[in-house]
Amino acid sequence: MRFLVLSTALLAAIPSAFAFETAKMMDAFWGVVMVRGYNTNGGIAYGSGVVVGENKVLTNCHVLRATKQPWVSRGEDTYSITGVKVDAWHDLCLVSTFSMPFKPVTMGKSNDLKRGQEVAAIGHSNGVPAPLTSSGSVKALFDSDKGKIIRSTAKFLMGASGSGLFDMQGRLVGINTFKTSGLGGSIHYALPIEWLEKLEKEPETTVFPVTGKALWEEDEDKKPFYMQAAVPESRQDWPKLIQVSEKWTQAEPENTEAWYALGLANENLAKPDLAEQAFQQAVKLDGTNFEALIHIGIIAKGKGDTAELHRIQLALNEIDKDLGIEYAEAMGCAEGC
Repeated sequence: MRFLVLSTALLAAIPSAFAFETAKMMDAFWGVVMVRGYNTNGGIAYGSGVVVGENKVLTNCHVLRATKQPWVSRGEDTYSITGVKVDAWHDLCLVSTFSMPFKPVTMGKSNDLKRGQEVAAIGHSNGVPAPLTSSGSVKALFDSDKGKIIRSTAKFLMGASGSGLFDMQGRLVGINTFKTSGLGGSIHYALPIEWLEKLEKEPETTVFPVTGKALWEEDEDKKPFYMQAAVPESRQDWPKLIQVSEKWTQAEPENTEAWYALGLANENLAKPDLAEQAFQQAVKLDGTNFEALIHIGIIAKGKGDTAELHRIQLALNEIDKDLGIEYAEAMGCAEGC
């Protein structure tokens, strides 16, 4: 357990290799709005959205399921929604309004993101009138329909569905959409901004509420393996994660995330040899998988394998020298493992 606590502390201390640009991040901040509407019970349904064009706001379709007359707002100012383009399966809706004075955000690409890259979620968590910003980093990337679904540590709460995930240059790379929760913490996912291109070609409709099942609402056994693995990981249900990750590695043997999940489950079930084998395979498939490297180092420390501790530090130094320093300090060899 001590080594698992050490792992959590070390991974939380991963340094950012990307500079924060205040002016560009402020432009991103002011490009986030609320999407609201009265539901059938007379209460307010709400979510977030991002200004992506003149009088155009991108949000999640599930934000628009409970209201017949939605609107966009910022503070006390409101802007009626006149139409919507719908891609229900991808859970992205592009709403149109008029006389909205807000400048569109700068576009980025999920395909340009790297593991460990710093990102920020900006949205109206819990329905607060001003957007809240939560910083984090890219945990994993999953190829999907010409983009990458982003798993990040940038948190968002209810009311922030449809909010923006931005890189540190203020570029929109994803739309925060779904998450899992449990004893091990929440796992947050954003949809790739590349999906907007297809959405813009859809016909516009004035029919509300929006209907249709989203990909993340699919039956559990029909979901992609990374979604199936998220629930037992967040709930720390390690036997279940073993079941899912074993199927995942068989179905996608070249997927580094599948082997990492298998290693994580075995490590938490006190099976260090099996865990090490899985983590080694994850690194073999992706040499930048520093989380797998760190876990290999933790297992090596438990075995008293100083040669392996040193090898892992050298590998981490190749990825990020600051990460290698953090690793050495955490392993108790501040002068170098």
